[in-house]
Order: sequence, then C-alpha cells, then structure tokens
Amino acid sequence: MPDAVVGRHIVVSRGDVVALRESDFTIPPGSITAVIGPNGSGKSTLLHAIAGLLPISSGALSVLGATPRLSQSEIAYVLQYSTPTAGTPITVEETVLMGRYPSMGLLRRPSSRDRDRVRQAMERLDITHLAHRHLTELSGGQRQRVYVAQGIAQDHTLLLLDEPLTGLDITSAKTIDSIIHDEPEHGCSVILTTHDLEEAQAADHVILTGGRVIASGPPSQVLTSQNLAEAYGLGALHDRDDSAPMLPTEHHDHSHDQGHDRGF
Repeated sequence: MPDAVVGRHIVVSRGDVVALRESDFTIPPGSITAVIGPNGSGKSTLLHAIAGLLPISSGALSVLGATPRLSQSEIAYVLQYSTPTAGTPITVEETVLMGRYPSMGLLRRPSSRDRDRVRQAMERLDITHLAHRHLTELSGGQRQRVYVAQGIAQDHTLLLLDEPLTGLDITSAKTIDSIIHDEPEHGCSVILTTHDLEEAQAADHVILTGGRVIASGPPSQVLTSQNLAEAYGLGALHDRDDSAPMLPTEHHDHSHDQGHDRGF
C-alpha cells in the first residue's frame, strides 16, 4: 500500500512569511500520525498544506498518490472547535449533514445513503440525542463531537484533526479518542496536531516540528531528548514555551503511571 502522504523538500509560506522551512517526511497509510511541536512551529501550516488549503512554495507534496488539491474529495478536515455565530439557526443534524454536501450535488437533496451516513456518524459520536438542538445550545465538548461527526460523515480516506482534544471534557475526549483509533480499522489514515507528549507517544507515527520537520518516524525514534530540545529550545524548555512537553526520562516504566491507558 502506498504512503498516505509524502513531502520532499517542501517549503510553505503564509504571505511573505515562511511558516515551514524545507522539510522531508513520510506518513504511512492506515495509521495514526501525531504532529507535535511548540506554538508557531508549523503544525497547523503542515495540516493546511496536506488539506490543499495552503499551497507549498517549493518542493513536492503527494497526498494519497496525487496533489493535495486533487485529493481533497478524499480528505475530511476537522478544525479546532469554535463558538458558532450567535443567532445562527443550525441544528446538530444539519451540521453533520453538511459533511455530505460534496457528494449530494447542486440541489443538495440527501439520499437514503446520505441520511444513513449522518445517522451512523452521530451514533459513533454519541450525539443522536442532540440532533435537533442548535449549536449555540451546546457545550464546547459537544460541539467538537458534532464537528468530528461532520468529518467522518464525509466520504474520506484521510482524516485531519487540528488539536481535537484540547480543552475538552473527559466524556467528549474519550469519545473522540475512540473515533481516532477506530478510523484506521475502516481503512482511513488519521493525522492530528497536538501539544500533548502522551498523545504523540500513543500514535503510530510522529512528526516533530520546530519551524521545519525536525524528525518523522515512530514515537521512540522521534521523541528523543535531543530532538525535543531542538524543537523547543535548549535549556529550561518551560521557561521558553508553555506548550513544551516534559522531556522523556530514560528507562522510565509508565505501566504504573496514573492514566497510563490513555490513548488520544
């Protein structure tokens, strides 16, 4: 099976500013890939480039065997949750149904298959009971579950999630975590950004950013003290960046840590 994403010498700019310097990386298919790094290190920029929302300035980027733009119909992108505009009369079910728009045609008349996909997505995110509630009536965690349901309702081979668990209640985090781990079993690859070292360690593959891709590979090879120090700066990391993870210690047994069974 070909790699899900391959970047070779890619440079990505936002306006006149280079947001991601020349980088190489490979993302394996049917896997969970975590993109971790400090604030402003290029995590979201990389996700936007893969989604085809931000063009690369140079290099070559292959997504699902084609250019990002040509692969957009196979990509579901869930942004960080945001508060909906007050007075927007859109229900949970209508929001999830929007994930089916790319396959519904100009008239946007949902077929029985469209409605089945919406129902299944809502069941998986445990939001069926919220179907007729307005987004403005929901908590932040509930809204994030709605947006993830919208993403998985879409036909996709690649699921992109921008910090999907940040600031969520435990129930919502566990529910979305289960989706992240279920997606590869449905033949989909998942790429998520995170500030959490434990989330990155639980992934199949990790990309570490620090203005460029510093390392890409299995967590044990990427999340080393040397690589993390390069990404977050030498010395007392937390004095420089509040998002910096604690450096891993050698030969530490996590099996007895509280919450050791946490996934994403």
